[in-house]
Amino acid sequence: MLRIFRQIALWEAISTLCLFFFAMPMKYFFATREAVKIAGSIHGFFVVIFVIMLIMCTIEYKWNWKRTLTYFVVSLIPILGFWVELDVKKIINGQKK
Repeated sequence: MLRIFRQIALWEAISTLCLFFFAMPMKYFFATREAVKIAGSIHGFFVVIFVIMLIMCTIEYKWNWKRTLTYFVVSLIPILGFWVELDVKKIINGQKK
């Protein structure tokens, strides 16, 4: 389950980048609203899956409230989703508990 959560965190961060650096410029510079609708929907999907997986991992691995809250708050800040992915990778590799 951690490997799936790690992948979701990565894709959530990538979808944020696509939304901010591709879709939003397309909307404002080329009046192409469809790009934001598509990228926004994809990003929203990954955010929902991220939160669901965060709750599941918290229950399954008995994470403390500090880790869970940190992952959730960090996921709200663009680009920092990559940090969550790297931190979960450390847990998978046994470098962190």
